[in-house]
Amino acid sequence: MPPMKHFIFALALLLGPLPAQAWNAAGHRLVAVIAWQQLDDRQQQLAAQLLAAHPDYPRWQQRAKSAAARAIFAEAATWPDDIRSDPRFHDDAEPPTPAIPGLPDAARHRRWHYVDLDEAGRVRDGELNRQIDRLSQLLRSTAKNDEIAWTLPWLLHLVADLHQPLHVGKHGDEGGNRVEIENPFNGRLPFTSLHAYWDDLPGPPWLRGRRLDESAARLTELHPQPAQGNPATWRAESHRLLAGAYPATAGSLLPIVTEEFQQTSKQTAERRIVEAGYRLGRLLNDLLALRVSRETP
Repeated sequence: MPPMKHFIFALALLLGPLPAQAWNAAGHRLVAVIAWQQLDDRQQQLAAQLLAAHPDYPRWQQRAKSAAARAIFAEAATWPDDIRSDPRFHDDAEPPTPAIPGLPDAARHRRWHYVDLDEAGRVRDGELNRQIDRLSQLLRSTAKNDEIAWTLPWLLHLVADLHQPLHVGKHGDEGGNRVEIENPFNGRLPFTSLHAYWDDLPGPPWLRGRRLDESAARLTELHPQPAQGNPATWRAESHRLLAGAYPATAGSLLPIVTEEFQQTSKQTAERRIVEAGYRLGRLLNDLLALRVSRETP
């Protein structure tokens, strides 16, 4: 290994694994755009109204550089990751930060983003699929505007998370965050964690606008609509994919991403994005249809 690669490798180990995020922003926006397409006009209008009541709605508009409801819907899907570095919010074990007007909760809820299983399939850590069930019930039943505006971005985000194989991960390696790999397909970051590798497969994190819509259209043409199932089913699917999510070929010092592994992983990631989008859309279709019917004279 050349000296520069030795240095990069050592630096990566010193810095340690990054916190799990499950799909980068592009992946979450793609899931949201596909889900948006499953909603009828009244449900889209209601979703836009619900998100407009969220205190971070102006930030989503600014980042989307658009007032289009679909673009803001896609931006809202990244919010539970955005708050990880936002000083207005606090980790669960920290003293609460000051209340944020319009939000019922200012915790980051890091354990909601994943669920770790042992070799027997028993849950060892994380609350991912359980929180999707809980938040779905909350959106179905609550009449509080702040709870509704807070719940919707969480659901947009967590359904996508559950379809990322490493977010139904091995308990010992933090969903691949403690597994370092060599990736010759990324000249900017040739050494990375396995989890970060999977997060970035859907595309660059700045993907927005026309290119986002084109990518979503391409993916839905390539991959069929899945059976709906439920969060327990989606968790089981991701867990079955886990064994194939680890590169098995030895590189100079680390497991290396081969061309075959890259192609297979890319196809799996794109298929899971599509499945998450359709399933999220149907879930919201059911939940928002109830609210539309209640509010229609």
